[in-house]
Amino acid sequence: MTDDKQKSSIPNNQQRVVFCDFDGTITVEETFVAMLKHFAPELSSQLMPEIYARRLSLRSGVRQLLESIPSERYGEIVEFSRGRLMRPGLLELLDFLDEKKVDFAIVSGGLRVMVETVMGDLVHRARVIYAVDVDASGPRLQVNSEFEGDEELVSKVRVMGQHPAEEQVAIGDSLTDFNMALQASSVFARDRLAEYLDEQQKPYTKWDNFFDILENLSQKWN
Repeated sequence: MTDDKQKSSIPNNQQRVVFCDFDGTITVEETFVAMLKHFAPELSSQLMPEIYARRLSLRSGVRQLLESIPSERYGEIVEFSRGRLMRPGLLELLDFLDEKKVDFAIVSGGLRVMVETVMGDLVHRARVIYAVDVDASGPRLQVNSEFEGDEELVSKVRVMGQHPAEEQVAIGDSLTDFNMALQASSVFARDRLAEYLDEQQKPYTKWDNFFDILENLSQKWN
């Protein structure tokens, strides 16, 4: 998706917008993290614990990991993404959001090509996708991110600012979703994200699959 496509997809102020993480949220497993561990195993073992402990920023850690990968392996990364399972209920949730005329934005701190590969035919059901792009023309991958922030390669709070709404709903599972969750009107959290929000005493709704989110929003919005 080009920058022009992204900008043309930014709506005017509206009542509700849903912002959804991808890796470990839409996917059953953390596909991006698994990819980094597979293609940069030694550096991942050094940097991942520092990132999760919040001693190393996502922006610095993920950039170091991605830019350590030879560009000749880009095709392997795409193949690595194929066939990854998505959590049940996504299609039903998208149908519900379409019915309610609520935009669904995918906001990923991982690679756009991985998001698009895993989503397949469903990729066009998202109003817009924000993710990391890479340039594979040099010897090693080079990171490009339109919404890079001080601490993140994709600042999800900056992305939220592109979609003003009376109610901003965040769906996530990990550290990359933490700032987005703090900013959102309501949050669906699982795994590490739930633990981080517990520490901050930020209210959230626990979820396991998208049917849980659909049931909750159906009751609240009907």
